[in-house]
Amino acid sequence: MAIIIDPTKRVLVQGITGREGMARTRLMKDYGTQVVAGVTPGKGGGAVEGVPVYDTVLEARENAGDIDISVLFIPAPLVRSAALESLAAGVKLLVIVPDRVPLYDVMEIAAEADRLGAAFVGPNTLGVLSPGNGVLGMIGGQAARAREWFYPGPVGITSRSGGMTTSTAYYLAKAGMGLSTFVHVGGDSIVGMPHAHVLKRFEADPQTELVVLFGEIGTSQEEEAAALIQSGGFTKPVVAYIGGKAAKSGTRFSHAGAIIEGERGAYATKVERLREAGVTLVESFSDIPAAAAQVLGVGKSYSIPPASTPAARGNDMDDKSLHWTTAITQIQPNEIRLRGYRIDELMGRISLSQTIYLALAGDLPTPEVGALLDAIFVSSIDHGATPPSTLAARTVASTGAPLNAALAAGLLSINQHHGGAIEDSMRMIQRGLAQASAGQPLEEAAAALAADYRSQKKRLPGFGHRVHTADPRTSRLLELATTANVAADGVAMLRALEAELAKGGKPLPANVDGAIAALLVDLNLPPELANAFFMIARLPGLVAQVYEEKTRQRPMRQIHPSDHDYDGVPPRELP
Repeated sequence: MAIIIDPTKRVLVQGITGREGMARTRLMKDYGTQVVAGVTPGKGGGAVEGVPVYDTVLEARENAGDIDISVLFIPAPLVRSAALESLAAGVKLLVIVPDRVPLYDVMEIAAEADRLGAAFVGPNTLGVLSPGNGVLGMIGGQAARAREWFYPGPVGITSRSGGMTTSTAYYLAKAGMGLSTFVHVGGDSIVGMPHAHVLKRFEADPQTELVVLFGEIGTSQEEEAAALIQSGGFTKPVVAYIGGKAAKSGTRFSHAGAIIEGERGAYATKVERLREAGVTLVESFSDIPAAAAQVLGVGKSYSIPPASTPAARGNDMDDKSLHWTTAITQIQPNEIRLRGYRIDELMGRISLSQTIYLALAGDLPTPEVGALLDAIFVSSIDHGATPPSTLAARTVASTGAPLNAALAAGLLSINQHHGGAIEDSMRMIQRGLAQASAGQPLEEAAAALAADYRSQKKRLPGFGHRVHTADPRTSRLLELATTANVAADGVAMLRALEAELAKGGKPLPANVDGAIAALLVDLNLPPELANAFFMIARLPGLVAQVYEEKTRQRPMRQIHPSDHDYDGVPPRELP
């Protein structure tokens, strides 16, 4: 048996035609999850991985039959309307994968779910996995690897960290303990199924004999779990680890919900309450397998493999308080894995742009998206000697400074008014989409957004250019995005804003920053990474500029930003 997901559950995927929707539908189906339908408004009539696609949840239910669970892979501003649509159609469980869902939207979803007797996991969750039963969301990585690593058994997991959910499951399984279900409750301050709710489900599950709880500072989830245990609402043994011991009040620890506010959510309070409730607390994450084995009475010596412990990395790491985790790269003798993939197997099989995306986003993009990323990086590789970053890099290079110092000067010059417009443009587009998701037509949302910027006498980031009246890179990127089936709401909002600005009589077309911002919105990437795409793109151009400065110009010269001539090869065409 399992909680939340089993082979009988009929699953819907909202946002199935997006990049994540397609990839995770493949994962869920490969693992045996019964995915019966998908929904993307305006894309009805097609299919993804053999799953029929409909325009609405109601249409999906009418054609595919009853739906037990809906998994949401859609932009955060659109989650509220999609979740309420599923609840209204009678779906009783939602798995809300996106992060940064507006707080009041989550509260409205929670109120409606409670009214209808429904529930949801997340937001900001990797999902749920029950070995041998099914997967919901994006947890487990690949179906083949999930089958290899995880097998059925008596241990359940409830965790506030996505990466640590799978890490905890992996090390427990490696130590010989099978798993009933592991649940990433979500990293936000308000989630639909916090620890206490998950524990209630584990209480009713005969397969689960013990629960491992991975907690963090912030919120009152762990205290509520302790109260449930003390009240007799959960009677099975619990082994718990609480992250964020060293965090001070007001500091955020990894996730949006992991922040101490005064004494609320403090490490010591959580530990004290859990201990009073009879929970077995461990000081280090590496102690979880041994503690779980002892509580189960398995009678073996369990621990994380020595190569993964702090002690194996040198005497300076012996203090368990220094132990930390990373979800990016795993290093073992003769093996390097990036986000789970062997680097030597990636070499020659995927492009550099796909690899960059893997490192930043955590999963491989499709070849079509990889080609679009190539175009994004090419579009911003260089823009002559006039940008501040190039002038800074060449000026420092002229002093005789080494390459790394000159490049650092160039990168440090990328800020709000140069190269930093992509993040601001992304946030503006997302704001417009949030207004549209609240029921305002797209064109009206764009008009309101533009009017707000005008009233503040602020330029709309991502529009206009000091050199180009029509940035040639913009149209090409949007054309490639359409070909790659990426252009969606972000591009639509960019076009709506462009049309609104043209009403003034003087067109102000989107520039390359605006185009990249719209595409990153449609790729569901966080705004915090937006400017990194410009920096990564511009770095090779800066290398070329610095090298030319060192090899063609005299040291310590005065550099004029525009009074120079081009003497390179004449215009040429691709073969």
